[in-house]
Amino acid sequence: MKRANRLSRSRDFDAVYRQGRSVSSRYLVLYWFPQDEPAQPRFGLSVPRSVGSAVARNRIKRQLRELWRERLERVAPGHDYVLIVRSGLPEAVEANGFGWLAERVDEVLGRAKVTA
Repeated sequence: MKRANRLSRSRDFDAVYRQGRSVSSRYLVLYWFPQDEPAQPRFGLSVPRSVGSAVARNRIKRQLRELWRERLERVAPGHDYVLIVRSGLPEAVEANGFGWLAERVDEVLGRAKVTA
């Protein structure tokens, strides 16, 4: 993912958490918040330790970054997004496949109504 599309600073994550809006599903929570100066959408990812081992967490992160990159043009610009993974997702993806994960991401984006 391009640097311009990454949310990396702790204070940016905090702003999205504290002041942003959120929607959730069984496995994912999406927070979003308008940027100070509207620009390209930026994306941050949070995968807590309760989700699984480091290997499982890193695999989910790689898969979610790929899905986000594919959806970048459809997401409304001028916002910061943070996607939080809930426990049970790695096992569900292993059982149901990558396409199922894509549907879950589309589900939270649809609930948030942030697609352009």
